[in-house]
Amino acid sequence: MSHITRYLGYLFLAVLIIAVDQSLKNLAIAHLSGKPPIEVLPVLQWFLVYNTGAAFGFLHGAGGFQLYLFIGIAVIVISIILVWLWRVPDTARFLSLGLALILAGGIGNLIDRIRHQYVVDFINLHYRDWYFPAFNIADIAITFGVILYLIHAFFHNDGESQ
Repeated sequence: MSHITRYLGYLFLAVLIIAVDQSLKNLAIAHLSGKPPIEVLPVLQWFLVYNTGAAFGFLHGAGGFQLYLFIGIAVIVISIILVWLWRVPDTARFLSLGLALILAGGIGNLIDRIRHQYVVDFINLHYRDWYFPAFNIADIAITFGVILYLIHAFFHNDGESQ
C-alpha cells in the first residue's frame, strides 16, 4: 500500500469519527436539552452539558476570551498533526492511528466551538456521589489517541525520530 493511500485511510478514519461525534452531539441536543440525566447503567448517564472551557471545564466561564484562544490552539494543533501524520513512516502504525484519533477529536470539538461557541458533552460517568466531568466521542478519540501515542513513544525502539 502506498504512503498516500495510508495517509488518506487515516484521514478517512478521522472523518468517520467526526461524523459519529457530530451525529451523537446533535442527538444529545435534540433529546437531552432541558432534561434531567438519563441513567443508562449504574455508573453511566446521558446528561447534556455545554462546556465553554477546555478539558475538565478548565477556564469555563472565563469571560469569553477562551473561545478564541481554544479555536486558535485547535487550528494550530490540527495543522501540526496533519503534517506530522504525513511524515510518519508507514511502519509506525500506533503513532499514525493515535494521531488520526487526536485529529478527529480535535476537529470534532473545534466544530462545536465554531458552531455553538461551546463543546457539547453528554456522557457522564459516576460512582455514587462522585461524578467524572462530562465528555463526548471526540474526547474519547483524543484519549485513545494519546494512549496510542504514548505506547509508540515508550515502546518504539528502532531509533527513528518520528
